[in-house]
Amino acid sequence: MAGIPTNRTTIALPAEVSAEIIQKTQQASAVMTLASQMSLSGSGAVIPVITADPEANWVNETDPKPVSNPGLATKQMQPYQLAVIVPFSNQFRRDANALYAAIVGRLPRALAQKFDATVIGAVNAPGENFDTFAAAAAQSLVPGTGETVYGNLVAAYADIAANGGIMDGIAISPVGTSLLLGATGSDNRPIFNSAADAAINRILGARTIESRGMYKAGAAGQGTAAGTPAIVGVAGDWTQAVWGTVGDVDISISDQSTLTIGTQQINLWERNMFAVRAEIEVGFRADVNCFNLLLGATPSA
Repeated sequence: MAGIPTNRTTIALPAEVSAEIIQKTQQASAVMTLASQMSLSGSGAVIPVITADPEANWVNETDPKPVSNPGLATKQMQPYQLAVIVPFSNQFRRDANALYAAIVGRLPRALAQKFDATVIGAVNAPGENFDTFAAAAAQSLVPGTGETVYGNLVAAYADIAANGGIMDGIAISPVGTSLLLGATGSDNRPIFNSAADAAINRILGARTIESRGMYKAGAAGQGTAAGTPAIVGVAGDWTQAVWGTVGDVDISISDQSTLTIGTQQINLWERNMFAVRAEIEVGFRADVNCFNLLLGATPSA
């Protein structure tokens, strides 16, 4: 059987365009915005992890000074490929600037949302050397009897502090933002902002960044079993998280391939279309104990 024609051409984007794609991906990703960034080689990198801080002590003037070694461990940060293919009409070929603008405008958001969704555990990690918050402690933004949204956020702060962290950032989905906007005090007034401004920039001193990727839909329970609430964000100490990339974005173009969109196959040549594939190699590591998931409502059965 003849193979599917590909006619792929790998192109090198102008340096400023490639840099813009990376920049816009970072801007669209709450995790990339809040966590530290590092450069990776193709084989990855070994990251030192401090497991216990050195301890100082008081001494008399002529006494020997105390020696305290911090606890150290290492983690392997491995880069994994994250890719997306976007089809375009051939009209884009008439103007290279229009093509580049389309790439910059559409691809970063897709890469960023998938990266964020992976970090919170909405999709499976690409490998064992990619950390996620799927098993992190959790607090609900849909409080139960005797609870409040504010109180549950304080509980997240306390849990992070108990594990040696300081809650300095919250990555939140639009659904999570809506729950925060709806939180009111005993006077029935919004807790976190005024009705004139929907932006929530800080909560309990922590910087707040919104991303569509910070969401995992909940699942209704079966019979008498309890359902699974939605994940709508994550709060934590982002000095304890780092992400890294290998090089720039790799771009490949094809005008004769056959794409599978859902269950339908689309032949690009037949439809006067072409497709652009964008790939980055990215890794993520974190001290999961210094983070708390933020939960939404459980769907009804």
